[in-house]
Amino acid sequence: MKRVMEALRRREAEERLPVIRLEIDYELMTLYDAMMEEDEEQIANSKQRLNELRTELIQWMA
Repeated sequence: MKRVMEALRRREAEERLPVIRLEIDYELMTLYDAMMEEDEEQIANSKQRLNELRTELIQWMA
């Protein structure tokens, strides 16, 4: 049973990691645009979202 759970976890990670990386790329573009427009609210939102995505990425890679 333990092997089955590990295999499922590995498969979920294989599917989720590329999605997280795409979300990070998108959020970085959003942050860049906000910085160019000097939109402080969007900058803060993007930084928060990037932090959440970073945490999720670390969890899936562990």
